[in-house]
Amino acid sequence: MRKNSIKNTRINGEVQRELSNIIRGEIKDPRIHELTSVVAVEVAPDLKTCKAYISVLGDEEAQKDTLAGLKSAEGFIRTRLAKTINLRNTPEIRFVLDQSIEYGVRMSKMIDDITRDTHADDSMETEE
Repeated sequence: MRKNSIKNTRINGEVQRELSNIIRGEIKDPRIHELTSVVAVEVAPDLKTCKAYISVLGDEEAQKDTLAGLKSAEGFIRTRLAKTINLRNTPEIRFVLDQSIEYGVRMSKMIDDITRDTHADDSMETEE
């Protein structure tokens, strides 16, 4: 099975959906921030391993606590995943912090600041 085959793409989507449901509704760990989302999932073609990209809307401490909570709940998550998804092997999950959303928000804010400054400079030149 190729890495980007249709079957692998469907499995990635299904695992991402179920992982989101498990994190949002079934884990009671207080370390896991309530604004945690699963951005993407990459299941290996042999279904043995899985990388789950997690985004946490919060400060660095909330991100570290959430990763620690998810790492400690990994066995529970894998068990719940095995019960909800019928796969030959239930993949071993590795959580990776994805900061692309935070990076995009920061870049957007910087662009807005620059355009605001440019418009302010233009309006001051027209008044003179």
